[in-house]
Amino acid sequence: MPGKLKVKIVAGRHLPVMDRASDLTDAFVEVKFGNTTFKTDVYLKSLNPQWNSEWFKFEVDDEDLQDEPLQITVLDHDTYSANDAIGKVYIDIDPLLYSEAATVISGWFPIYDTIHGIRGEINVVVKVDLFNDLNRFRQSSCGVKFFCTTSIPKCYRAVIIHGFVEELVVNEDPEYQWIDRIRTPRASNEARQRLISLMSGELQRKIGLKVLEMRGNAVVGYLQCFDLEGESGLVVRAIGTACTLDKLSSPAALLPACNSPSKEMKESPLVHPPSHGCRSTHNSPIHTATGSRLTQNFSVSVPTLIYTGMGSGSAGKEGGPFKALLRQQTQSALEQREFPFFTLTAFPPGFLVHVGGVVSARSVKLLDRIHNPDEPETRDAWWAEIRQEIKSHAKALGCHAVVGYSESTSICEEVCILSASGTAAVLNPRFLQDGTLESCLEQRLEESLPAGCGFCHIPYDELNMPFPAHLTYCCNCRKQKVPDVLFTTIDLPAEAAVIGKGCLIQARLCRLKKKAQAEANATAISNLLPFMEYEVHTQLMNKLKLKGMNALFGLRIQITVGENMLMGLASATGVYLAALPTPGGIQIAGKTPNDGSYEQHICHMQKKINDTIAKNKELYEISPPEISEEIIGSPIPEPRQRSRLLRSQSESSDEVTELDLSHGKKDAFVLEIDDTDAMEDVHSLLTDVPPPSGFYSCNTEIMPGINNWTSEIQMFTSVRVIRLSSLNLTNQTLNKNFNDLCENLLKSLYFKLRSMTPCCLCHVNFTVSLPEDELIQVTVTAVAITFDKNQALQTTKTHVEKSLQRGSTDNEELLQFPLELCSDSLPSHPFPPAKAVTVDKASPVSEGNLRSRSAPPCTNSTVGVVKMTPLSFIPGAKITKYLGIINMFFIRETTSLREEGGVSGFLHAFIAEVFAMVRAHVAALGGNAVVSYIMKQCVFMENPNKNQAQCLINVSGDAVIFVRESELEVVSAQQLAANCQPSCAGGEVTT
Repeated sequence: MPGKLKVKIVAGRHLPVMDRASDLTDAFVEVKFGNTTFKTDVYLKSLNPQWNSEWFKFEVDDEDLQDEPLQITVLDHDTYSANDAIGKVYIDIDPLLYSEAATVISGWFPIYDTIHGIRGEINVVVKVDLFNDLNRFRQSSCGVKFFCTTSIPKCYRAVIIHGFVEELVVNEDPEYQWIDRIRTPRASNEARQRLISLMSGELQRKIGLKVLEMRGNAVVGYLQCFDLEGESGLVVRAIGTACTLDKLSSPAALLPACNSPSKEMKESPLVHPPSHGCRSTHNSPIHTATGSRLTQNFSVSVPTLIYTGMGSGSAGKEGGPFKALLRQQTQSALEQREFPFFTLTAFPPGFLVHVGGVVSARSVKLLDRIHNPDEPETRDAWWAEIRQEIKSHAKALGCHAVVGYSESTSICEEVCILSASGTAAVLNPRFLQDGTLESCLEQRLEESLPAGCGFCHIPYDELNMPFPAHLTYCCNCRKQKVPDVLFTTIDLPAEAAVIGKGCLIQARLCRLKKKAQAEANATAISNLLPFMEYEVHTQLMNKLKLKGMNALFGLRIQITVGENMLMGLASATGVYLAALPTPGGIQIAGKTPNDGSYEQHICHMQKKINDTIAKNKELYEISPPEISEEIIGSPIPEPRQRSRLLRSQSESSDEVTELDLSHGKKDAFVLEIDDTDAMEDVHSLLTDVPPPSGFYSCNTEIMPGINNWTSEIQMFTSVRVIRLSSLNLTNQTLNKNFNDLCENLLKSLYFKLRSMTPCCLCHVNFTVSLPEDELIQVTVTAVAITFDKNQALQTTKTHVEKSLQRGSTDNEELLQFPLELCSDSLPSHPFPPAKAVTVDKASPVSEGNLRSRSAPPCTNSTVGVVKMTPLSFIPGAKITKYLGIINMFFIRETTSLREEGGVSGFLHAFIAEVFAMVRAHVAALGGNAVVSYIMKQCVFMENPNKNQAQCLINVSGDAVIFVRESELEVVSAQQLAANCQPSCAGGEVTT
């Protein structure tokens, strides 16, 4: 057999009382893997049993080790009746299958029950012995490492980035099987959890097989999602980027680095690929849809392109032939891959040559029951169609790759909206293939790309633009053309030249729809989607102009479907790029009646907008150098030309419509006020309140303008649920309720974190869902990081003066720092009851448990808890080892919702239990932190009449070992002293 799994049950503690007569428990444990089950002896009359069982041994194939979870069930023994279940523990064996991973899983695991929650703990030891398997037809992918982080892991370097990998598996949902009518809710939930765990392991193994076929050894940016399709079935799908990684083994890899993540990212984790590198040999077949009911497909190139002016300039006066050769080399490198998509959002300098803009596609489908789980051709064909659409949009922008790529779904009854988005880009081919470029070409390429602005230059010919736009020369190098505005789904590049600070920008939109069934419902949704997409991007553009900024990074757009409404939420981080032209103002114009009071109201709003723009520029310290009028940004085309901009990218773009520049100021962004909805949009634009003094927020990992982070971080998760009134519900009232919900949620977070000021809320991730009719749920996960205010204020003036004097493009000198801070500026306010905020309060971990690991000795001197963060790094620390991914799915159900504190108490307790179980699994692996943590799904369903509720949560992240930089300095000093001691001792010897 290729592998032997050994399990030992040591002890339990804090078990619940199961025998009311004695207030004790007669506990025993069942250990199951595959179809084999072992049992421990019954430990009588104790809430803290000590089993100390023998080693239970399972001889299994490595394929089963990847697919099957280890199931540990704790039960109470009854002599005359069925044994009562206390709870279960699912342990993923996959982290033990890496060559560099831990050799044992040992620790205290929470015993979880889907009805009662955590019911005590159990101490388990798990070991795996693997044998060499030379079978070329094996179906396992042992050895392939998986990373949730969307950048190259800190202690690795990438030799080759092979490309996109994807897979999905389908099955019937146990919740909707006939047997569910007669079994208990606990049995139904456990059947669902076990099936999802099996499907997750199978999916990860299949992804690993594809990576091995491509001759890679890792998947970076691994994103796994669950689609709960109701009676149609259950779909588990995953995407990622296949890479060949090398472990950094040099002593320099463990030396302390700067606290600034922006500086840390400048150290390129990529190396030049060797001449004997491997090319991709994997070709995933595209299946065709058969036997499924489909409705209209809606697929649109993102209307952002209307505003961004992502048109192209000429190849430039310098480097034109080299750029053409670069495009040819890039195209030949990427054509060998079926889908030139990359889930990475952060890259080393030189990887991104040009960024074209955001591309997206959406499709509305009708779900059909999954008849054969082994043949998921229908779902494969749906996603293949979406990716092909994205690919065509990227080509229309003169790009041959899509970076920052992500996929999502929104399901309501039989209707499913498939969404995909990314950033069209031109990449440096030397990172993607076997070094086919000659060294002279690479040298000329590096010379022709100025630092800090090269990625902003348009990637295609100005004479063949896919839409009308006015371009200007780069404000930095004055050689290449750049757009007025840039929208991207990636993080801010480390080499980007930025002026001032960034901020979180959100666009929110709700639209009512009539209740319908099947194809009528899908058709109504298809008709609404283009207009919602357009309005969301209009809001983004308006708010970006209002902030005085010209670029968005980390753009994430969600379209959620419900029974009687559609909701859109877009989040991004706005910045001012020095290479792009200064944005113009906002001017209100349009049809106005002869009423003098109305005209006076318009003038008042115009003045308020102008004052807001001036205040925002002062708040975010945006003070670009004076430039000539010829490179100032151009206005947006008139509405009569805008309709043409929504055409398909496949249409001819030879004819370019002239822009109408006669209306308003030359540098103004025009807002037409011709109906009540437009007036409401302007009012909502002006009601956005900036964060209170001392707080900053962004949805990317790095906040522009702050580079002096401290080691104090605090992760938090907040869930808020509101029920709308069905009386007189209009689009305006719905939008107002949604805006108030999101704004109040942010205000409550600022209030709860006011003791941490000055701090920045990084990686703010909003998720909106409509679980039931007239029910809105908003979930937000972020991390608060403090920074040194005094250092920032002392260094701001010096850095800005140097950057302006030298005209430097180094972002360390162009970035500016926060204003004066005050921790008591935000007043308290009442919170609605249907809300749960769970702050990441780390629970202590057994010291002996941590000391038994193979981590460096200094990891346990000051770190006694498992930290959790959605970032890929930990400020003030160095990640020394990745232990594997944590991918867990939990179900919690209650029939006593009011007794548990209502919706708020129920959700708060459940999320806290999820944190505890994640920490326990990481500690058992020997880790002390979880990075790239994300709550990918939080589905809440409530039946207030029956006092019932159910919640499903899916979380993932990377388990790591980190070492504080202060401890590394001590270790380095001790090692240096130890190395010098022999020579010193030899010099002191006398005769």
